[in-house]
Amino acid sequence: MMKRSISVVIPVYNSAGTLDQLTGRLIESLSELTDDFEILLVNDGSRDQSWEKIESLSKNNQKITGINLMRNYGQHNALLCGIRESSKDYIITMDDDLQHPPEEMHKLVQEIEKGFDVVYGIPHKLVHSRWRNFFSRATKNLLARFLGITRIKHMSAFRIIRSEIRSAFEKFDSPNVIVDALLTWGTENFGTVEVNERPRSEGRSNYSFFNLVKITMVVLTGFSTIPLRISSITGFALTIFGIGVLIYVLVRTFLEGSIPGFPFLASIISIFSGAQLFSLGIIGEYLARIFNRSMNHPAYVIEQKTGK
Repeated sequence: MMKRSISVVIPVYNSAGTLDQLTGRLIESLSELTDDFEILLVNDGSRDQSWEKIESLSKNNQKITGINLMRNYGQHNALLCGIRESSKDYIITMDDDLQHPPEEMHKLVQEIEKGFDVVYGIPHKLVHSRWRNFFSRATKNLLARFLGITRIKHMSAFRIIRSEIRSAFEKFDSPNVIVDALLTWGTENFGTVEVNERPRSEGRSNYSFFNLVKITMVVLTGFSTIPLRISSITGFALTIFGIGVLIYVLVRTFLEGSIPGFPFLASIISIFSGAQLFSLGIIGEYLARIFNRSMNHPAYVIEQKTGK
């Protein structure tokens, strides 16, 4: 067996019913990859008996560590916590609902050992509803372009990371966390591998359309200045358009002795008003991010830990 060490980080939210099966399959699969591994279960303010289950699992197996956050901070915040608390060479992140089969982890390990710093496990076939698959695919493609990793067609919560990458964001402290954006601070060496995904074993996804939109806005205005550039380009383009309209009005006035009527004027005002509100909205999003940073809200707060 090749000498390697692996940490598995799993954000847990209302998943008491899946943790027994999840950890059992994880231990079996990890044992085939290495003798040196740990499983970190980060309870992100669950409302069911998840923390009690984590405590029990941790007590019965020293390979399992439980981390209980003070409240619900969000999946990426919990991931950041687990990544920072991990102690092994490779860090695998995955969901708690068994959509990411532990038996597929070996594909991630084999791929990252080819020399990549981060490898995403891309599902061979998406298992969500059509609308969710469409918006998820569109969002991930957009984020990949904005984050500068255009050759990654899809990002995924099923990923493996070299532990050295953590140094790039070890001082990051903000409530608006997107792990994939932070990873781009440390490397451009990304890879992908196809894996088999399964439908949720129970419950329903916490990611709605509005959550996807929120995540997109956090990435665009929290980790990129491209929206500001788009706003500037839009303003410049509309200024040129306005000059063209002025020339059109002057020419028509001189040639026909009349000025276009109210509908024409109203349409021009609407265009410019819309552009102004669009620009102000983008600036407002950036100001909101600055405000949140100035409040010094932490990305997460740990209430207690077990197993270490």
